[in-house]
This record gives sequence, structure tokens and C-alpha cells, in this order.
Amino acid sequence: MTKYKIALGAVFILLMIIPLSAHHVISAKFDPAKTTRLQGTITKVDWANPHVHIFIDVKDAKGVSTNWAVELESVVDLVRSGWTDATVKPGDQLSVEGPVARNGTHQIWGNSVSQGAGGKKLFTVSEKPAAAPNRKSEPAPHWPDGQVRLGATPGQTGYWSNPTAVSLVETGVNVQLDSNGILKNIADAAKIAPLQQWAKDLYVFRQRNLLRDDPMFLNCLPPGGPRQFQTPYGIQFIENRDRQRVFVLMGGANRNWRLIYLDGRAQVGQKQGDDDNPLYYGRSVGKWEGDTLVVDTKGFNEKFWFSNGGLPHTQQLHLIERFSRPDFDTLKYEVTIDDPGAYTRTWSSGWTMQWVPNVDPPEYFCQDNRP
Repeated sequence: MTKYKIALGAVFILLMIIPLSAHHVISAKFDPAKTTRLQGTITKVDWANPHVHIFIDVKDAKGVSTNWAVELESVVDLVRSGWTDATVKPGDQLSVEGPVARNGTHQIWGNSVSQGAGGKKLFTVSEKPAAAPNRKSEPAPHWPDGQVRLGATPGQTGYWSNPTAVSLVETGVNVQLDSNGILKNIADAAKIAPLQQWAKDLYVFRQRNLLRDDPMFLNCLPPGGPRQFQTPYGIQFIENRDRQRVFVLMGGANRNWRLIYLDGRAQVGQKQGDDDNPLYYGRSVGKWEGDTLVVDTKGFNEKFWFSNGGLPHTQQLHLIERFSRPDFDTLKYEVTIDDPGAYTRTWSSGWTMQWVPNVDPPEYFCQDNRP
């Protein structure tokens, strides 16, 4: 375990030199205990992911002007709620209220943003995409040969979103987490999964640091493993039956995609491809067992977090995933985790996702190296 202790120490050092994550837990960058209200003139609108920034000149009592960065939600979230890059423009007056940056720089999170002093409230965000109506009696769609469809029916579109779990937690465990996967009570860390001591220490470290070193937000790295089914903006299955494979497309992260092969190939890398290269999504081979797609995945690298909240894994990670569609609007996801490098035993988790009809996943492209 010496290499893991070295790696854990390296994380502490890196956090001292790496800039704060671009798309982050809000309280990691902004202090909820220190809020203020600003009024100023817009100088620039930076309409880009992962967070939109509006820059305003704010004058103090002596007339000295300071430029502040007002941080908002992502482009996708704002557009989905009816806002555009033309909602405000340079020269407009803006009033902002929210927490300020912990590091003392002139940055503020826009809890409340309005045009002018007490004017029209701007940039309010819908919490979730529109969900399907409750179709209690509608069965899952099938292919002509009777196999369940994981994706849309002919002539229609849609995607899976709104997972019922925010993080990877062992089945039967009851702990409270926020939407980012941060524990309400850090003492519950040992309950989450059967963690080895080094893995528990790293998990607690990531939690206490409010996920500042999350590679998906810091460097736009893919959310491999179960995390891809808990990221914002959902996923979409494209079943390429003539080639015996399934594409899993993601609306969030960086529009990544994953391939599941159903052609009976061995669970090994392919020559002149990924034969000796550990991957973010591993190597997935699957087969149908009745109405359930069972997928075996190995060959992961250690560069990503495989769960919201920062649960560790090693290259020994081996997943058995089960996908089923008990009705039209529900996708059931179950996963068994076997990683003898990080956990003391095999364990499992699972949740469901909801069908969002008549639209494709939002197009979110992660942009790193942003403030």
C-alpha cells in the first residue's frame, strides 16, 4: 500500500498549486457565511461552460471602481431556463447578492441577480429538465423480435435523466448526501462502502476539501464507471444492432461516449487498439439475459472518479452492470463492484433513471482552465 500513501501525499501537494476547480461545489469556492450585495455596470459577458461569468465594475464610496466576476450556472442550465447571451450586455446595470470567494478575490456567486437596483430578477434556473408524465400502465417498448429497447422508439427521441441516487452507496446503507455527493455527516464515510483504510482516508480527504480536486471538473476528464449514470444532463442509448454493439452517449461531462460490445468477444483489449491501455470507460462486453442487459467491464485507469463524492478505485476495478426497463419511463441500473485494491469485499448499488421524452440530451461541452 506504499504507493497509495505516496499518491495520497501527492494529492495534498497538488492541491496547494492547482487552481480551484472550474465547475465546482459552490461552497468550495464561495463562503456561504460571507455574503454581500453589489451594484455595478456590466463590462463583459463570458457566456461559456462550465459556468457563465458576468463582469461588472463596482464603485465604492470614494468612487474607486473595482471589477467583479459574477459567477452563474452553466450555459445549458441558463438556456434551458429561457436565458441567452443577449439577456444582458455591457453597459447594463446589475444588482447581485450572494456569497463571495473564499480566497479574497473579487468574485461572487449570483444567488440573486437583477437588472438595475431592485429591477427584474434574472438568471433563475429550473432545477430539473421536464420529466415524462406518469404513465403507470404503459409498458417498455420492444424491438420486432421482442427484445426490450433501451432507447427511443422509431420516429421519436428522448434520454434518461433524474437519477434517484446522487452518489454510489452500498445497497441497504442509509446516509444523507447533498446533490454533489458530499456527506451531511463525515462520520458516515465508513458506511458508504467496504473501504480499505487508505481508500477511506482518501475519500474523507476529498470530502473535507469539498471535491476541489475532482478531475471531471478540474480537467474535463470523463466520468467513468457508475458515475456516468449520475452526471447532469443525462445519457442516451443508441442500439447498433447490426454491428452488435450499444453506444452510451452522455449529455454532460464532455459529450463522451462509451461502447458496449454484444458480439461475444473476449473480455480483453483489441490489437492495434486498446490491448495494453487502461481506459476511462474500461472494456465492456455484454449479453442479454431475458429483458436485462448484463455488462462486464474491466481495464479501467485511475485518472477519473468513478462516483460523485470521490470514492476511490484502482486499475483492478471490475464492474458487472445490469440494465433493465421495467416500464416505458423507468431505467433500472444495478452494479456490482469488485476492486480488491480499494475495497475489502465485493459490494453492490443501484438506482433508477427517468425518461425525458421528445428531446435529445443537452449539448454540454466542458471547458477547462477557466476561473
